[in-house]
Amino acid sequence: MDPHAMRWPWYVSFGPAALMAGGIVWDLMTVPKSWGNGMLAASLVMAGALLSLRHTIAVATAIVLFQLTLMISGGYQYHAAGVYTLINTVFIVLIALGVNRVVARHGHRLEVVRNVAEAAQRAVLPTPPGGVGRLAIAADYKAAQVEALIGGDAYAVQDTPHGTRLMIADVRGKGMGAVGVVSVLLGTFRAEADLVPNLEVLAERLEHALIKEASQREEVVRMEGFVTALLGEITPDTDQVRLLNCGHPSPYLFEGDTVSSLDPDEPGLPLGMSGLGVPQARPKSWSFPAGGTLLLVTDGVTEARDPSGAFYEPVRRLSGQGPFRQPDEVIEVLVGDVEHWTGGPRDDDMAILAITRCGGEPNRP
Repeated sequence: MDPHAMRWPWYVSFGPAALMAGGIVWDLMTVPKSWGNGMLAASLVMAGALLSLRHTIAVATAIVLFQLTLMISGGYQYHAAGVYTLINTVFIVLIALGVNRVVARHGHRLEVVRNVAEAAQRAVLPTPPGGVGRLAIAADYKAAQVEALIGGDAYAVQDTPHGTRLMIADVRGKGMGAVGVVSVLLGTFRAEADLVPNLEVLAERLEHALIKEASQREEVVRMEGFVTALLGEITPDTDQVRLLNCGHPSPYLFEGDTVSSLDPDEPGLPLGMSGLGVPQARPKSWSFPAGGTLLLVTDGVTEARDPSGAFYEPVRRLSGQGPFRQPDEVIEVLVGDVEHWTGGPRDDDMAILAITRCGGEPNRP
């Protein structure tokens, strides 16, 4: 992959050509003593920083040939001013080529780091099964920055004797520290989801694992670290969904072309904050109609802002866009609408999990 191709908007690549054209016009309109003006030098250095090696060499060749042509046509090839100008131009060409190689090497290293981060992300956060029974499942993870594919959002779906259990969570913080917490969270969920009788006990097991993990970290991390999470359980006959909200954005239920927010009766504290002594929130049940889709998101969706600073509102924005037959259709519409809403880079990662209750034959993982 060309490291220059993914770094700048498309129009920036025209900068070297524009500067080169301006420098050539300037040289043609002025006296010989002004040869080698700053615009030509700037176009060479900019080409080295922004363009590929091949295009940098092309710009350098064009400028050197222009200087030679101008010098010979004016009869200055034996004059000191002409020779010095040509030597100066060649020197700047060498600088531009050196800049190009440094930037290319940095881009290669960045690409290696991105590939490692992506591999780590996939290892820690594997794609959920495409279906469990009559449930179709889809998920997506969108990093706020292309260079940082790894983060603290997580999701999981697991078929258990108690029904299909699911989780979406957002770890406070970024980078490898957040990934370490995610690995503990997902590992505990996978180990305990089959065993515990209800969501309250599952939340307690997750809380215990997170507190134990935090005890091995710095004090400031222990004091400020927490995880917002939403735990769910879809009953074996798939007609009911129970949700336990631990300080996380509420999920949404799509029925036909309507969207409703599944808000808890009482707000729950995030995981990792049991030391405050506040009782744990209780789960709440909702009907899960055939053809309906349950959508779980992290705050990268609900806290996305438009240019005026207004927050994204999934209920208002997505109502009337259904019906959706598959969960990936919901995710595709949501991601596209959030990108349209923000009109540019987001400030936070987005994790999205969608589950559709289908009719007919059961879905197989």
